[in-house]
Amino acid sequence: MLQFFAKYKKFAIVMVILSAVILYTFYTLMKPAPSLPIYQPTMVDHSLVDSTVQFVKKYHKIADFELVNQNGDTITQKDYPGIYVADFFFTTCQTICPIMTEHMVQIQEKLKDDPSVKLLSHTVIPATDTVAQLKRYALEKGVNDSKWNLVTGPKKQIYELARKSYLAVKTQGDGGKYDMIHTENFMLIDSKKRIRGFYDGTDPEAIEKLLEDIAILKAIEGDENS
Repeated sequence: MLQFFAKYKKFAIVMVILSAVILYTFYTLMKPAPSLPIYQPTMVDHSLVDSTVQFVKKYHKIADFELVNQNGDTITQKDYPGIYVADFFFTTCQTICPIMTEHMVQIQEKLKDDPSVKLLSHTVIPATDTVAQLKRYALEKGVNDSKWNLVTGPKKQIYELARKSYLAVKTQGDGGKYDMIHTENFMLIDSKKRIRGFYDGTDPEAIEKLLEDIAILKAIEGDENS
């Protein structure tokens, strides 16, 4: 009996290895590719969705914008042809914004060699966050101008973007003098200007999930463009 097993030992080893390869290949082929949702207003908590878009079920996209960055340059969607992460902040915030900015810095560092992904931070107090103030803040935080824009502009435009495009904040208010928004949300936007994810910008685990989802989104868009 021992002589029989010894005779076929190599054959058995080869068959075990071959079987493992076949099973792994089968598992890989059957396993669905990672995907991300395409968020529509009907999929988001209604308290975060303006009544004018609350019942939109498809084709929701980020509206065109024209804002000014920390260098005084005009920034539009043409400056964001690919994937990007957006948030809303203000430079004098002492609560959630410093944490959010630190996490944006971490994202910037992780993706510093990847020009296909950019960052976009909108001030919610444009009257205070002038171009000069944004520049001071950018220098203090180590913002890479080629990758990350801190933008200011008309308050109503910024607040409409937050409420009607990014679906990032509570809907009360009209962008007037005394209107104020404050949100920890980071939004992942694809190259077609669609929302692909929401993340708590103060939560380290959410930031790790965001980075994972960026990799997934890059793969999805790569497949779509191939």
